[in-house]
Amino acid sequence: MIKGGKKIFFCFFIFPVCILAQETKDTSFITTQEYGKKLYENPRNIGCIKCHGKNGESEVIATYKTKNKNKIIKTPKINDMDFETFKKALGKDKGIMPKYNLTEEEIKAIYLYISSRK
Repeated sequence: MIKGGKKIFFCFFIFPVCILAQETKDTSFITTQEYGKKLYENPRNIGCIKCHGKNGESEVIATYKTKNKNKIIKTPKINDMDFETFKKALGKDKGIMPKYNLTEEEIKAIYLYISSRK
């Protein structure tokens, strides 16, 4: 009878610890990097990938001629930028780059993804 009581006590003592350990696991549906990839491909219906390419390398997005000179509009290489420069560029409201109004979490996720594409 005492042995059975010890087993029950032991099971009740260990069981909550097992539940607690399971609750601390990452239960996200996708990783931050996967989320960043999805945002990079299509954050607000105008994907970064369209101008910056699959790996965030410098890309030619337009060519034109003015005053008999060929001109090229290129995107900067973004996969090796430091985070602050990257974040600042996303917040600018002028030039060719659209302003996406991304949250801090979204910016960090995109940065994590694109900086891994070097």
